[in-house]
Amino acid sequence: MAKLCIWNLVTLDGYFEGEQKWDLEFHGRAWGPELDSLSKEFGTTTDLLVFGRITYKGMKAYWTNAEEETEVKAFMNGLPKLVASRSITESDWNQTTVTADIVADLRRLKETAEKPIRIFGSAELCDTLLKAGLVDEVMLCVVPVLLGRGTPFFKPGRDKTDLKLVASKTTVRGATILTYEIEKA
Repeated sequence: MAKLCIWNLVTLDGYFEGEQKWDLEFHGRAWGPELDSLSKEFGTTTDLLVFGRITYKGMKAYWTNAEEETEVKAFMNGLPKLVASRSITESDWNQTTVTADIVADLRRLKETAEKPIRIFGSAELCDTLLKAGLVDEVMLCVVPVLLGRGTPFFKPGRDKTDLKLVASKTTVRGATILTYEIEKA
């Protein structure tokens, strides 16, 4: 059974984007050799990428038009992708499937995938999947900045979720990559 893994960059005060959609300027404070290496690793250790509708639209727009040919561009455009949406029903991005029932589809896909399934961004979707008990791992890069306002990654009003730290690494830029397993009851 494959693990369902969340990956995101967040500020120290918990925001995954600024006040405007796709305001990710703070990512530059963390980017360096460790995140570059991790991004490349994801390309070889991932069976499926999962996005919510908003993250999907931004990723598709960026990666299908990125001019520089890189390993990351190749895997972002080449890996199978699953998009959770009730408002779009199909995609023209290579190897992309759209689903209105993400919880059921991921339950099934976790049974057949051999490598981890990774969710990039997609805070609303991550909240849904955490509540459904489908997430096995949360991997965050905590960027050393207090943004003060923006979109929080973890939504308020959810039940307590116990986590176990399984890895941590501080980058040369002062960010910390934290990997947590979800403690199952």
